[in-house]
Amino acid sequence: MAQPNAQATQQIVDIEAIRESVIILKTGALRAILMCSSVNLALKSQDEQDALIFQYQNFINGLDFPIEFVVHSRKLDITDYIAEIKGHLAKQKNELLKIQTEEYVEFIESFVGMQNIMAKTFYVTIPFSSEEDTKQGFLDKIFSPKTSSFVKMSDEEFKKYKNQLWQRVENVISGLQSVGVRSEALDNEELKELFFNIYNPGETGKGVVQKL
Repeated sequence: MAQPNAQATQQIVDIEAIRESVIILKTGALRAILMCSSVNLALKSQDEQDALIFQYQNFINGLDFPIEFVVHSRKLDITDYIAEIKGHLAKQKNELLKIQTEEYVEFIESFVGMQNIMAKTFYVTIPFSSEEDTKQGFLDKIFSPKTSSFVKMSDEEFKKYKNQLWQRVENVISGLQSVGVRSEALDNEELKELFFNIYNPGETGKGVVQKL
């Protein structure tokens, strides 16, 4: 039986729709999300580190709109990977390779079972609104228990606002590229997968967006 105070997911989540790789909030504000690669500064020389930090400072200082960096961590699920290896194992005719593959599968399953291995994915959220609201971050809005009335948007308005949002997206992609970070906007299905993963943390690693 549902709890009396239980709220429907639609009431908690401030997303009205996902359209053309754009998240439309109930307030009428738009959001784009980039999936990003990472850079390991520890593997760089001191000069390279200094250059990257300088480039990053220039990138951030050159923005005239807010962005938000989000790290999404999930426990690694190797079920599909192990199933694929076992599929190859069943077709393996060389006995030595068969034994080695079986030992490899046992080692991987044992290692992952003993270790709490997390898969980390990096995102950048880029906002646009006809009335910019920079007081709240993206996740504050998404997870806010408060509901907001839907602001109806015409197709013409959506196209206009999306074009302005995408100018920001291209600006951020270019800026990140200058510091060696590859990034790409998530499309409709990838955005749905991302939010499914966020709201279903028990689904360990299944359906994780793979893009870069």
